[in-house]
Amino acid sequence: MAKQYLLTPGPTPVPEIIQKKMAKPIIHHRTTQYTEIFAAANQVLKKVFKTNSDVVTFTSSGTGAMEAGIVNTLSKGDTVIVVRGGKFGERFANICNAYGVKVVALDIPWGTAPDPALIQKTLAQNKAAKAVFISLCETSTATVYDVQKIGAVVGATDAILVVDTISGLLADEFKMDEWKVDVAVGGSQKGLMIPPGLAFIAFSPKAEALMAKSDLPKFYFDFKRYKKSLAASDVPFTPAITLEIGLKQALAMIEAEGVDTFIKRHRQDAEYVRARTKAMGLSMYSKAPSYAVTAVNVPEGKDGSALVKACKAKGVTFAGGQDTLKGKIIRIAHMGGINRQDLEDALNVLEGCLKELK
Repeated sequence: MAKQYLLTPGPTPVPEIIQKKMAKPIIHHRTTQYTEIFAAANQVLKKVFKTNSDVVTFTSSGTGAMEAGIVNTLSKGDTVIVVRGGKFGERFANICNAYGVKVVALDIPWGTAPDPALIQKTLAQNKAAKAVFISLCETSTATVYDVQKIGAVVGATDAILVVDTISGLLADEFKMDEWKVDVAVGGSQKGLMIPPGLAFIAFSPKAEALMAKSDLPKFYFDFKRYKKSLAASDVPFTPAITLEIGLKQALAMIEAEGVDTFIKRHRQDAEYVRARTKAMGLSMYSKAPSYAVTAVNVPEGKDGSALVKACKAKGVTFAGGQDTLKGKIIRIAHMGGINRQDLEDALNVLEGCLKELK
C-alpha cells in the first residue's frame, strides 16, 4: 500500500516508535508501573508549557480542557472577554454561554491577530471582566496571536488570561509563566505527536485564587480532584493508559531534541511550505501566520473542496476551510511528527492537482 500523508492540523501522524510503544499489552493504572510513566510525562509537560505550575491531564479532547478552564475559575453571571477570530475563539464563547457566563465578544476579521491595545481598551471598558480568552494559534485561520504582549496587558489587571495552545504548542513559541498566562490548555493530537484523547491544563497562582469563589458546576473536570491525585502521580478517574504510554515516549523524543530546537524546526518547515506554495502561485491567507499550520488561498475559479478531494485521492490529506472559508482556503499542517520529506512529497501532489483541476 502506498504511503498515506496526513497533513491536517490535528490529528497529525504518530511516529512508528510511539505506535510500537502503545501497541504493547495494556497495564493496570493503579500500579507503580503506571504512576512512574505518568510522573515522567508530567515533568516534561511542565518544560513544554514552560511553567512551574502543575499540568493536569484529562482523558478528553482539547475542548474538555477549554471547559475546565472556565468551570474551575468562573461563576455564573461573571463577565469575560472572548476574542473571536475563528471557530475556536467562538468555541470559548459558546462554552461560557452554556454556563451562564456573560461574554463580551471581541470580534476581529478572520485571518488577523488581535491588537493588544484593543484588548486593553476593552478591559478598561469592562472593569468587571474576570477573564480574557484567546488562542495561541487560531487553527481555523492558521493565525498566531501575540500572547506575550496580550499577557502584559491582562497581567496589569485583576483579570486572568486563558490561552488555547492546542494547535500552537511546540510549533509557535509559548512561555506560560514569563508571558503571564494564567490558564493554558492543550491537546495530544497536534505537536505532541500522539492520537486524540488527552487534554492538558495548567493554572497560575492568580487563576487558582479564583477557584475558591467559583460556583460553576463541575465534577469530571474539577481541577481540585486532579491536583490532589497529582501528589501521588495519579488521577482521580480511569486514565487513557495507552495514550499516556505514547505521551511519555513522545515527550522523551521532544526532550532529547530539545524543546526550543523542536520549535525551531517547525519554523523552518513552515518557511519551506510558504516558499513552495508561493512558487505555485498560491497566496497566504493569514496576516499573522502560525508556524504550526499554513493557510493558502485557493486560486480564483478553482474549488478548494474539490482540490482537497483530488489530493486525498492521491494519498495526501490536507484540511479545507471552515464555515465561511469552506472551499476558499487549504490548510497545510507542519507540526508534530510531520517531517520535511512528508512536506516535500505532499506539496508535489498539491502542485500536480492544481495543474489538473479545472
